[in-house]
Amino acid sequence: MGSAVDNTVVAVVNPLPNAVVAGWRGKLADYWTLTKPEVNSLVVASTLAGFYLGWRGAMNYWLMFHTLAGTLLVASGTATLNQWMEREQDAHMRRTANRPLPAGRLSSAEALWFGIFLSVGGGLYLGLGVNALASALALLTLASYLLFYTPLKRKTPYCTLVGAFPGAMPPLIGWAAARGNLSLEAWVLYAILFFWQFPHFLSIAWMYREDYARAGLLMLPQNDPQGRRAAQQILVTSLVLLPISLLPTLLGQMGWVYFLGALPLGLALLYYGVLTAKIRSNVLARRLLLASVFYLPLIFGLMIVDKVLL
Repeated sequence: MGSAVDNTVVAVVNPLPNAVVAGWRGKLADYWTLTKPEVNSLVVASTLAGFYLGWRGAMNYWLMFHTLAGTLLVASGTATLNQWMEREQDAHMRRTANRPLPAGRLSSAEALWFGIFLSVGGGLYLGLGVNALASALALLTLASYLLFYTPLKRKTPYCTLVGAFPGAMPPLIGWAAARGNLSLEAWVLYAILFFWQFPHFLSIAWMYREDYARAGLLMLPQNDPQGRRAAQQILVTSLVLLPISLLPTLLGQMGWVYFLGALPLGLALLYYGVLTAKIRSNVLARRLLLASVFYLPLIFGLMIVDKVLL
């Protein structure tokens, strides 16, 4: 009889700690979601490429770590504050309605202070652990993204153009961390990432155009239901990206290993860009998106391999 009572007590008492642990795990998962880790993987990869390509001599892995960690903190803070600013718009879109803020799992104040903490902490980390230029570039990226790109999404489809400027910053941050300055080679990396963003983000905008319209976000040109102007932008930027991606070899920064890899990658991305611009279907837009997701790390990976071989 005593054993049955004991078991009942255990059954009543044990669920409370388990519920608390589950609650904290859920909250931590929501904070993690605020940082947009899937986007930050590309940010870190681009920063790493800039650092590695800019570094001279025996590699300083601690400095590389500090660069990537600080950049990741600022990027995570930017993503968090972006979701805080767009919480009302996110609530109107199917693809974002279950995010922590519109779903009500985190409060507005929690997200705001978390984003400020990450952003300020990351800027200080870069300034103290790397150098002032890398820190300034990271904070400039944050400020221009939040103060210009984010509010412009509700005002003009040119927001994509404006957002491409801070979006291409990660290689510059990495290069500045490695060299303490920005040379022509660094700006070529910037240009590659700048033009890559248009086929990448416009494919997303086309796939989720109805969602964006419900939220009042002008990611595509207005009064263009057939998407002709978006198609033109995809086609032109994909065409421009191809020769720019070959500049590192033409300028003597990279060798023929990079050139022979970058050429087919650029042609493949252009191929999907042309198809999407011509037919403008969700299926082809998704293929273009996947092609762009593979393109960027492969291009930067080729640069790193080429440098190792040289």
